Amino acid sequence: MKGRVLIVAGSDSGGGAGIQADIKTVTALGGYAMTAVTALTAQDTRGVHGVVPVDPKFIVQQMELCLNDIGADAIKTGMLHDSAVIEAVAGMIERLAPKTALVVDPVMVAKGGHKLLQDQAIETVKRRMIPLAAVLTPNAPEAAALTGIAVASAADMEKAGRVILGMGARAVLMKGGHLAGDTVYDLLVEPSGVTRFSGARIDTTSTHGTGCTLASAIATGLAQGLGLKAAVERARAYVRKALETAPGLGHGHGPLNHAHTVKPFGV
Repeated sequence: MKGRVLIVAGSDSGGGAGIQADIKTVTALGGYAMTAVTALTAQDTRGVHGVVPVDPKFIVQQMELCLNDIGADAIKTGMLHDSAVIEAVAGMIERLAPKTALVVDPVMVAKGGHKLLQDQAIETVKRRMIPLAAVLTPNAPEAAALTGIAVASAADMEKAGRVILGMGARAVLMKGGHLAGDTVYDLLVEPSGVTRFSGARIDTTSTHGTGCTLASAIATGLAQGLGLKAAVERARAYVRKALETAPGLGHGHGPLNHAHTVKPFGV
């Protein structure tokens, strides 16, 4: 086991996304997962049916105990639902883990359409989380919300990614799954240039938790000492296999197969 990953995100009672998907992913890739739960959600494959926020002070306490005792080689953030939570999480990272690789998944809307980030908190994400990020992992709607750019093509993805770089992120992985076409493109936008990843679209309804899973897989790679491009490449391979072998559970957007792994670990 190599690579300590602290996950700061919401819980998914259905097990397909959120903290549950994160723990499964980190474990499958040979890392050690810790968690600071930001919210409890009652959800299944059909959507989010209830949310109970966690007090920011308690989120901070969870983070502080993990960081001071076990420590972390990477941190991944997911559902940070309001400005108070974002401020608290950013402050803790600045205080105890300013040099730790941070993967920010700017979760805004659940697969079923339920809002997981208050509208007024988007500016707080831009001001507090993006400047701390080693890599941000927005999908097209999230990138549009952060930049005001309608993202409908690879060119739009690159343009939005460069705007986010300008906000302070060290790198941006622009996810293209929401765009039309039989081929899915992801763009890793860095100050040094753009790396394009592509793959044939998988025809499946088992897509719940893909964003959480990808971000946690990247964080695990970084925690294990992989370079960013290698971490993204392995994470994409892991998610792809998880989609291809999904168990077909539930009556809506089903979960992935997190139980598989990819080799070699490269660490």
